Amino acid sequence: MYSPHSNRGALSPPNPTVTDAVDTEESPFATLRGYLALERDVLVLSVAMFAFSLGYQGTNQYMAEYLFVLGAGPVVVGLFGSLGSLISAVYPYPGGVISDRIGSRRALTLFGLLSALGFAMWAFAGVFGLVVTPAVALGPVSVPELAFPVGIFLGLFLVQCWKSFGLGATFAIVKQSVEPRQLATGFAATETVRRLAFLLGPLLVTAALTVFTFEVGFRVVLAVAAVVAALGTLAQHLLYDASEDTIGKSSEGLGTVVGNLRAMPSQLPPLLLGDTLVRFANGMVYVFFVVVVSDYLGVGVTLPLVGELSPQAFFGILLAVEMAVALLSMVPVSRLTARVGLKPVVALGFAVYAVFPVLLISAPGDAIQVAGLTVPPSAVLLVLFAFSGLRFAGLPAHKALIVGPAARDTGGRVTGSYYLVRNIVTVPAAAVGGVLYAISPAVAFTTASVVGVVGVLLFLVVGEDFDAVRG
Repeated sequence: MYSPHSNRGALSPPNPTVTDAVDTEESPFATLRGYLALERDVLVLSVAMFAFSLGYQGTNQYMAEYLFVLGAGPVVVGLFGSLGSLISAVYPYPGGVISDRIGSRRALTLFGLLSALGFAMWAFAGVFGLVVTPAVALGPVSVPELAFPVGIFLGLFLVQCWKSFGLGATFAIVKQSVEPRQLATGFAATETVRRLAFLLGPLLVTAALTVFTFEVGFRVVLAVAAVVAALGTLAQHLLYDASEDTIGKSSEGLGTVVGNLRAMPSQLPPLLLGDTLVRFANGMVYVFFVVVVSDYLGVGVTLPLVGELSPQAFFGILLAVEMAVALLSMVPVSRLTARVGLKPVVALGFAVYAVFPVLLISAPGDAIQVAGLTVPPSAVLLVLFAFSGLRFAGLPAHKALIVGPAARDTGGRVTGSYYLVRNIVTVPAAAVGGVLYAISPAVAFTTASVVGVVGVLLFLVVGEDFDAVRG
């Protein structure tokens, strides 16, 4: 069995200016300028989204390392990842029901406060202690002793509250606001705002870890995330006018969901099949990325004026590089869809998802010789995470391919049905990956890439394009 430290070294429609901005400018910063032209209620929610994404992205990808520090093992880390996937899959429906009962403004405030409380609970997770289960033998299968940090698992139910609200609404707004051939670019605009937080969050963690040890520094980051979430909730509650909000005024039963699945456009089932396999593969190992860099490879870096960064701090730099590539590539790549269609761009993103796990686990932990030059392992990881950022380049096209074939007034329902199926099927992915990681990191990451490649091939063979995007 592998030891994790054995190798340590009702939103109002957007202003038409958004479409104009993303159509006439080439840089992601131009899409941001266009997004700032939104009406106040949408802009306020965008600011809140930025605040919560900053806290969530700055902490979520470090949770495996934090769990190890608190005494958990790979199987528990995998269960934590699967629980997060389960919550993401089931929260939107009760969230809509709550919004129906108390109104969207109050619901968003409630969800925001609960998320802030969840970050605080993570910061003080040590107070709750560990629940240790006994080892159990089930015939030929032996379940080892497992240690669960209670505060982490309880906090997860709270942290996810705001994040899982309003996915279908976002898709429907973009669907109604741009022409079919500009869908990918429209989604690139909204993704730019959200992922700016994804870029800054890991850098804040890196800054904290250059001053403190990992355990202390990460607790500081969690406390800051709680404060930022609370401030974002307060600003949202005071500034957001939901008087004309029509989102969440009615909820649909399971019969309607089944009907929506049966009525999916023909392009979606093949896309859903390939997407689900690719996401299952990524879900198997995503939570372990930080552990591979900090524990399995143990790669840090020395920077001018900063000095030596620990592997955990260096991981934040890697995430920032990944997101920088994503931000710089999303808009230019999305514009290619007008020439080549959505399918090739989506396939590119899927392919990066699929091959990255095996590339990461195969990365060297020491310097290597390339063409007579000595290449440090940190440089190899920087290249790999820059490559990983290209998976986000296909994300706007992927969203456009989901919502594009839908009738104009059914974008939200189609999106909700699609993600409901994908999210439910991929719930066990992290748990499966945790079991495989306990056997061997190489086994887990290689298996993930195999599953991902199968998904890419199936999409290439049976996937359909959405021709309306081509000029």
